[in-house]
Amino acid sequence: MICSFKFVSLLGIAAAAFARNDGLANQQDASARERQLLERIQQLEQRLTAIEARLPSPPAPAATPLQPQLTPTGDGQTLPGFASGTTLNFLLDGYYEYNFNRPVGRIDLLRPFDPGSNSFTLNQAVMMVERAPDLSQGRRFGMRLDLMFGQTTESLSGSMANELRTAPYRNIVQAYGTYVFPLGKGLNVDFGRFTSALGFEGTYPKDQLNYSRSLLFAALPFYHMGFRTTYRLSDRATFSYLLVNGLNQMEDFNGFKSNHFMLSTTPAKSLSWTASYYFGQENRDLPPPAPRQEGRTHIADTYLTWNLTRKLTLVGEGDYIASRLYSNSSPVHLAGGAAYARYQFTPAFSLAGRFEYVSDRGGYLSGTTQALKEATATAVWQPADGFQLRWEYRHDYSNQPYFLTSKPGLLKKEQNTALMGLLWWFGGKQGAW
Repeated sequence: MICSFKFVSLLGIAAAAFARNDGLANQQDASARERQLLERIQQLEQRLTAIEARLPSPPAPAATPLQPQLTPTGDGQTLPGFASGTTLNFLLDGYYEYNFNRPVGRIDLLRPFDPGSNSFTLNQAVMMVERAPDLSQGRRFGMRLDLMFGQTTESLSGSMANELRTAPYRNIVQAYGTYVFPLGKGLNVDFGRFTSALGFEGTYPKDQLNYSRSLLFAALPFYHMGFRTTYRLSDRATFSYLLVNGLNQMEDFNGFKSNHFMLSTTPAKSLSWTASYYFGQENRDLPPPAPRQEGRTHIADTYLTWNLTRKLTLVGEGDYIASRLYSNSSPVHLAGGAAYARYQFTPAFSLAGRFEYVSDRGGYLSGTTQALKEATATAVWQPADGFQLRWEYRHDYSNQPYFLTSKPGLLKKEQNTALMGLLWWFGGKQGAW
């Protein structure tokens, strides 16, 4: 701007000089005036060039990068367009476990989700799609589909003792639709297949304190098929009622529907408690003249979670199971309890421990009467949300020779295993799956 101002001033001087010289037109010829004026302008241009050379150069305008413009998609966690409000999620779970008994067949007994020893194992490969109801958007319905491939599918849907046909349902973990009826605070009704709410532990290892599952988890059902209703009694209490085919039954094989009542409460911000009672007829109908196996199975389950501090979590669980083959036969009993503790040392590292005792009278879980105990220690390293590395050592013990060894027919009272698990997951669903 300084250079432009001086240039304009010099032009003004030149114009004034030209006017004065014009008044002397009678004394000088036109060619002489023009020559002097051109020389003067040339001098001014030279002076202006010298002034500009001494000034700093102005900065060049910043170039605008040619980048594609991204269109926001809501909260960034759900699919766009017609699928708005839908999350797509993936989980990959693998492990290596070593059994110090070196059992025949490399089988870890009483391990539904980690039965393989001395083998690199793909445990779970999961794809989950969920579109939950959203009353704030006027949407009262939703659905969820969990598909799984890998070793765990054999435990979830692989037993002919429970399923009439396993193949059609082998890879389905959950598949249910939801509708929220406008009753009181909202009556939530699900229909389909869903994982069981009996017991503290669940299906996906990323949400568990330990990698291996407890003895109680192995004794309780993994899933149900039927109706599940949930009603929030208050801000601190929720009641659920389930009417299902039975324990781990996609297709009912006796025509008797089982019932499950559950109450979940939060007496305090750091304390939650769940209590359940389940009963049903779980035995197959046999063709005549075989007698009808009309005995009932009863399950009482409760667990308490206490976040003692921001870093320390304590859990206690208790279960009792009584099951009869016939209505007048003696029952088999399973009674047990488990205690858990986890301490979060840093945001990326935690240690968890579990101890449990199970009295299996009649062999409901193990096939023989025995008292079982196990202790597990698990270290978890999670450098970022979406990846975990777990190390675990577990000691199982029985008062009877039960666990396999490297010699056929020779059993031991204990079983010791060491495990490393690797977990990856990503998707829009937040919190536990």
